[in-house]
Amino acid sequence: MIDVSRKKKFERPVYSDKEGIRFATPSVVAEYRAKRLHCKTLADISCGIGGQTIFFAKECDFVYAVEIDPKKIEYARKNCKRYGVDNVEFICGDALSQEVIAHIPAVDVVFSDPSRPTGEDIRKVTSLEPAIPNVISAYSDKTTNFAFEAPPQMPPERIPFDCEREYMSLNGQLNRLTLYFGNLKQCGCSAVSLPAGARISSTDASCTVAETTRPGMYAYEPEPSVIKAQLLPQLAKSLGYQTGQVELFTIDKKRMLLTSDSFFKHPMVKNHYVILLVDVFNVRRINSFLKDHEAGTVILRAGIDPADYWSVRNDLESGLTGKKTIHLFIRDGIAIVCKAL
Repeated sequence: MIDVSRKKKFERPVYSDKEGIRFATPSVVAEYRAKRLHCKTLADISCGIGGQTIFFAKECDFVYAVEIDPKKIEYARKNCKRYGVDNVEFICGDALSQEVIAHIPAVDVVFSDPSRPTGEDIRKVTSLEPAIPNVISAYSDKTTNFAFEAPPQMPPERIPFDCEREYMSLNGQLNRLTLYFGNLKQCGCSAVSLPAGARISSTDASCTVAETTRPGMYAYEPEPSVIKAQLLPQLAKSLGYQTGQVELFTIDKKRMLLTSDSFFKHPMVKNHYVILLVDVFNVRRINSFLKDHEAGTVILRAGIDPADYWSVRNDLESGLTGKKTIHLFIRDGIAIVCKAL
């Protein structure tokens, strides 16, 4: 069935089925990646419904789009036409077959978005299909420059290749991981925040980040791409280069804050907070504090059992009549009450 729908991933309606929409690359991500892979000729293997192909075609002189599923490649053909690009040759077939490989000439870049198992508990690079080593081997006489999309849940140490690991956040959520090989590799790890387009990498200046058990006057929640790429030392250096010490305040395994007594803005920071209160977590005391500070809404960010979230939040918001939104982190029984700036 053809689903001509805008969704939130695309600038305008696209042709697709539900599966194609689910796995398609959002326009803002596709545009960023296409600009980074700008070249004369590119082969986009496993192109799906063409969400990424469209933007490759806008940046490159010519694109070869390969897809094994006839239905998807027909969607890709129609979507490219809808977006006004006509410099794409569509090839329906197995990207690793001799027939397809022979059909594609020497190119500047090969990009692959391989499939991955939907029910995998721990994402592994070896589960990608077609496998990264097989693609590189099959197209080694076409180019030395490869880029692969991979599951962003994988940490850098789980990717055993000589490549750049670029983690990407979109609207504050971890969204993509791209692996760059050959001349496309610029560093070991990098982190990107979209739609801002901000980027830091492992080659940037870093510093030793000391851990603290008590936050300073301000707290900074890094983009998840920064945390996944293990680039907190680089971000801390960037934050503190003018103002002095920046420390790490760990909430739990998933949440880390950088903290300082100085305030500054940074595009690789997801949320900037001023700390209003650090105290033992006691609902009555915090509720009284919130009433005095004209709070109206409390967002519990960590430290509460999901099953108790709404009961605790309702108790904290009881009697609040203000308009301010408060963010509350809890660590080891200590409440950190913040307001976003």
